[in-house]
Amino acid sequence: MALLQDKKAVIIGDRDGIPGPAIAECAKSAGAEVVFSSTECFV
Repeated sequence: MALLQDKKAVIIGDRDGIPGPAIAECAKSAGAEVVFSSTECFV
């Protein structure tokens, strides 16, 4: 069962935490369509 099946996702990762591409891969494996992925610095 895919939790995010047929959902669109916007991914914003953290430079000092979990980067956007890693979160995007997890979302894709859960069935989401990633429409935007970025890694930002929150200081």
